[in-house]
Amino acid sequence: MWTFIQDQILGMKWLNALIGKLLFMAGLDVDSRIGGSIQFFIYDTIKITVLLCVLIFLISYIQSFFPPERSRKIMGRFHGIGANVIGALLGTVTPFCSCSSIPIFMGFTSAGLPLGVTFSFLISSPMVDLGSLVLLVSIFGVKIAVAYVALGLVIAVLGGTLIEHLHMEDQIADFIRNNNSKVDIESPNLTAKDRLLFSKDQVVDTLKRVFPYILVGVGIGALIHNWIPESWIQTILGSRNPFGVILATLIGVPMYADIFGTIPVAEALLSKGALLGTILSFMMAVTTVSLPSLIMLKKAIKPKLMGAFVAICTAGIIIVGYGFNIFQNLFI
Repeated sequence: MWTFIQDQILGMKWLNALIGKLLFMAGLDVDSRIGGSIQFFIYDTIKITVLLCVLIFLISYIQSFFPPERSRKIMGRFHGIGANVIGALLGTVTPFCSCSSIPIFMGFTSAGLPLGVTFSFLISSPMVDLGSLVLLVSIFGVKIAVAYVALGLVIAVLGGTLIEHLHMEDQIADFIRNNNSKVDIESPNLTAKDRLLFSKDQVVDTLKRVFPYILVGVGIGALIHNWIPESWIQTILGSRNPFGVILATLIGVPMYADIFGTIPVAEALLSKGALLGTILSFMMAVTTVSLPSLIMLKKAIKPKLMGAFVAICTAGIIIVGYGFNIFQNLFI
């Protein structure tokens, strides 16, 4: 039953077979590079878009119960590493990319929450969320998906805890430290209809923002899957290159996409022989420490804290990557 759910409902393999038959009826050989690329592009685009819309709707409905002010109050009840855990977990039901998370991070910080807690939130929000868990299950299976999310939360908790112990509160931008206002006013009680409308609006808004990245990601995935020789991928990102994890992490930094845009690229790389940990490091780097999000974050924190944030996240991502590579046989 679970195999059926993973393959046919989440993975939509029936859709891939249907698209292949339709392309064959149209006179296109799906075993050729061009035909295979077209099949991959259409299938992955439809699958990810459908899953994305369903997941955003469900997650947004849950998120409607946790407006920023309520989230701030929840996190304010906890102290020590427990607060970091709550911050990281709340990040799983918030926006899907780092640039969307940064304004909430700024609001939490100006509201007086501990710096480490807000950074646990900032790290976990783009890296791991409920949507990424389901999408990862649809492509990589349960074990890989759960391990990715769990280790992402570990990075968020440990990263935030370490930043807390560095006592770098003076590295927050002055306009944030001097703003003692609340994150926002307390949201009024919403009816079920209000929550449904909110969820629908979130689907439309998020899809507008992330759909171009899905198209780019699927396009790159189709290119890798059907045009780049397997030997190249194995040489660069496989076991033949001991520095593959570091290289994948560095490649991910200049890019900007959310988890939904990186998954088709990761899927294609895995099928070509790239090591699992190397692929996951690439995904984490793109979603967490991408250059565009760092540029935006630079407005909120000073260089010393920025350096600590990047160093901690990068080190954690690289450690996770090598760990997954060592124990890859347990997951595949």
